[in-house]
Amino acid sequence: MTTNAPTPTRHVGLALLALSLGGFAIGTTEFVTMGLLKEIADGIDVSIPTAGHIITAYAFGVVVGAPLIVSLAARLPRKALVVGLALAIGVFNGLTAVVDGYLPVMVVRFLAGLPHGAYFGVAALVASSLVAPERRARAISMVMMGLSVATVVGVPASTWLGQALGWRSAYVLVLGVAVAAALSIAVFVPHQPADTSASLGRELRALRRPQVHLAAAAGSVGFAGMFAMYSYISPIVTDVTDLSKGAIPWFLLAFGLGSLVGTWVAGPLTDRSVNGTVLLGMGGMAVLLLALWPVMTWAVPTFLLVFLVAAFGSLVAISLQVRLMHAAGDAEMLGAALNHSALNVANGLGAWLGSIVIAAGWGYRAPTLVGAALAAGGIAIFLVGVRVERTALAREADGVPQPA
Repeated sequence: MTTNAPTPTRHVGLALLALSLGGFAIGTTEFVTMGLLKEIADGIDVSIPTAGHIITAYAFGVVVGAPLIVSLAARLPRKALVVGLALAIGVFNGLTAVVDGYLPVMVVRFLAGLPHGAYFGVAALVASSLVAPERRARAISMVMMGLSVATVVGVPASTWLGQALGWRSAYVLVLGVAVAAALSIAVFVPHQPADTSASLGRELRALRRPQVHLAAAAGSVGFAGMFAMYSYISPIVTDVTDLSKGAIPWFLLAFGLGSLVGTWVAGPLTDRSVNGTVLLGMGGMAVLLLALWPVMTWAVPTFLLVFLVAAFGSLVAISLQVRLMHAAGDAEMLGAALNHSALNVANGLGAWLGSIVIAAGWGYRAPTLVGAALAAGGIAIFLVGVRVERTALAREADGVPQPA
């Protein structure tokens, strides 16, 4: 577990800002593909549903990379590791801007996803080490805030840039931000010694705990509800709400503002009740996505509901991060990384299921109903996990230890 004494530094605020800047780069590259889906599809000569598989490829990279990188690199100095991950994010986004063709873009987007979850896993522990124990959740949320700010600033700006100068320019912008993040971390984050007690076996033992699997599964299914809708926000705005493509950045801004507000309130809510916040977030998403379906032809209610879906989704993201870090025990970094694996399984699952109903001819409104069903499914899985955890705690109280 993380030690109680914070790492000495005179620049805590700047160090957290530097780590958050890496989250900003990740948030921009993860979500801008959705805003430029039409342009990418035209650029590589495929249909929009087929281009949606590029989103899935990135998400699959996150799912694979998070536990793999964190487990294999557990004994490396954390500052050097987080700098290296930020640079990797930049390099693979730079490659996205230069490769051509459906398959090459798919492969590079998979590679771009590999450092995503690992970055957040390592950055969460680095951030928590810089502050006193009672402020560690706030420090972690500051890193995540970079992702939320990206949805407000980075994604709309890069979407506009991609529409004006070509979709590849958006990924060049991410390259620049990632390099700036790496340099800022190198300057402002103090030395982080390696965890000499870490081992591949210790990290992977966390995967033997059923509460870890069930929390991750709940996030993978429940959070997919949001992505089933948001993956197709661009054609929803133009083909269903019947607005020009110039309106797309405004809806991306609504999503970003909702994510920012949700991240802001998630900390105190999670402090009061981790499980309650997860259920509130998933339940809110289910209701809101269901409400979105009949009003999607009107701009104002669609704008407001996109905002609210993002806000409730952020409650899920932050509270699941805390739950998984606790559930993973000594393997906190793996637990933090697994949260992003779970959320990107959700990213890929939502985009894929959305593409299925669109390709079946049900239109761009149908993914919202798929999303509502997924959010409800996430609630069911999470409740099973809560029951399993309570049973395990009761057995431990009776002297029967859990898997370690």
